[in-house]
Amino acid sequence: MSGSSEGFSEAERAYLTTQRLGRLATVDPAGQPQANPVVFFPQDDGTILIAGYSLGRTKKWRNLLANPKVALVVDDLVSVQPWHVRGVDIRGEAELLTGPHDLGPNLSEELIRIHPRRVHSWGLAEAGG
Repeated sequence: MSGSSEGFSEAERAYLTTQRLGRLATVDPAGQPQANPVVFFPQDDGTILIAGYSLGRTKKWRNLLANPKVALVVDDLVSVQPWHVRGVDIRGEAELLTGPHDLGPNLSEELIRIHPRRVHSWGLAEAGG
């Protein structure tokens, strides 16, 4: 296991580039957590972009307007014999963006940029990680 407040390690960057689906956690105005599966795109500057089909009309977008604190968990199960899970937990602040981008066709112009403040990972150094 590793933890950092200095950005992503090489192993974390490599793992994130092999994955496309994560779970984004936000907090609603009543203080209740909400987690949703999202498509994400690691960026060369150390941030993560979240895209969607109608992102600006979602509850997660409204939650982030009120509270920019966010967590993104990306993980997978490599094998069950032996048991091997791996993943990255990214905590940080969200920046809401609107405008053209080239992340994919049919994705809305709204994007969430995550600025990582704390990164924790597990299982990346073992078999294939």
